[in-house]
Amino acid sequence: AEPVPEGEVAKKGEGFVLMGDPSVKVLSRSVKMSKSRGNVVNPDDVINKVGADSLRLYLMFMGPLEQVKPWNTNGVDGVHRFLNRVWRLLVEGAVPPTEDAPSKEQLQALHQAIKKVTDDTERLSFNTAIAAMMEFVNSAYKWDSMPKDIALPFIQLLNPYAPHIAEELWERFGHSESVCLSSWPEVNEEYLVEESVTVPVQVNGKVRAKIEVPADAAEEEVMSVVESNEQVLKWTEGKTVVKRIYVPGKICNLVVK
Repeated sequence: AEPVPEGEVAKKGEGFVLMGDPSVKVLSRSVKMSKSRGNVVNPDDVINKVGADSLRLYLMFMGPLEQVKPWNTNGVDGVHRFLNRVWRLLVEGAVPPTEDAPSKEQLQALHQAIKKVTDDTERLSFNTAIAAMMEFVNSAYKWDSMPKDIALPFIQLLNPYAPHIAEELWERFGHSESVCLSSWPEVNEEYLVEESVTVPVQVNGKVRAKIEVPADAAEEEVMSVVESNEQVLKWTEGKTVVKRIYVPGKICNLVVK
């Protein structure tokens, strides 16, 4: 058996094969870092390439603290790209900054992030807390503007995970004191309540449409929307609905004959 560079390997099904010859299967396994194997990753080299924040973030993003996790340099590049997206979002104006009051949608995204990051940080579930911040940034890139009242609490959430970039961002938003001296953002439960939900609609077990209904809508109201939906009508027209199943806020299923 001979070692194969990662760039020459492709995933196929549950295993790996050579990119140049997919008929050749490649055995993938992880081994402990050691000097004798010559596979030690020097953290100084990683820091020189992508910075201390990226290394710190990746170590927490790899998975639960109590588990053994394989090192993958591509993963470091992934969190480095995330921090670059944060910089472009808050400094380079990828989403135009504004002093205007945030919209309800923006407040919901922020407070969902505050809730998730706070809870996961207290449980030492750092990987899922980082994932929540990534989800927030993805949502923010779809907005027309980035209110200052949204940006500042997000920087505070980011601070324990990427302190160097957080300090720089905090100062650029006009603060002379360290972000570490600021109070942790508090979640407002009001913004955690979803006013509407998207419900997939199945006809005979296959998803045929998705509808948006009020989160507290009664079953009769939901069924009325479902049975008048054009996509659903294509599969029910001329047939008899023999059973209607609605799991509130989750799924609706029609059985037709």
